[in-house]
Amino acid sequence: MMKKTDILFSRLVKLMDILRSAKGCPWDRKQNHRSLKICLIEETYEVLDAIDRKNPKKLKEELGDLLYQIIFHSRIAKERKKFDINDVIDSAYKKLVKRHPHVFGNERIRGAEKVIDAWHRRKMKESENSVFDNIPKALPALHKAEKIQRKLSLLGHNWGSLLDILKKIDKDLEDIKKKIGREKKSYLEKILGNLLFDIVSLSYLLKIEPETVLHETINRYVKKWGGNR
Repeated sequence: MMKKTDILFSRLVKLMDILRSAKGCPWDRKQNHRSLKICLIEETYEVLDAIDRKNPKKLKEELGDLLYQIIFHSRIAKERKKFDINDVIDSAYKKLVKRHPHVFGNERIRGAEKVIDAWHRRKMKESENSVFDNIPKALPALHKAEKIQRKLSLLGHNWGSLLDILKKIDKDLEDIKKKIGREKKSYLEKILGNLLFDIVSLSYLLKIEPETVLHETINRYVKKWGGNR
């Protein structure tokens, strides 16, 4: 007897099959991996928005939409004889087991932070060319900078102490103050980029996720000033 999860998941997959069939929906039949990119991005951000709003009902709905996107892409790949939804699920299962040797193997790791470091080390070993291969190019800049700094730290790069980072930030700020109106915009952009990267370094040492805290700060400003015209 099939479990409820199996029944409901199979029903959603079959629905996708119908929508992509000759008697299905013209819009769904027309889509491909590339045309669905914006839909995938939008659904992902709607999930994040539901989390930020602490709205379980909305989160349930948006997770369903995101799941539908995964099934959609898997169906397109199946039509091209590349892979199907079963391959996606099997791949995810095998990857998670492989990356949790402290649960499914003999490796001993204590503490969540150590688990994250070990996870990133395994991902770097899986990279074919560069240690940065597994970092998506389209990641938001702050999040991407944090991932790069974490990987470099695992390779032995020393970012210095908290005081060292604060001194670098002070130096960047002083440089900007002195050069405003005297240097070209391109020079100021470079210094500002260094400042932002150093702030991410500070966040890394403080174990604070910069993308998240900036997002929360923006939300506070929107809430405070959103009603004012």
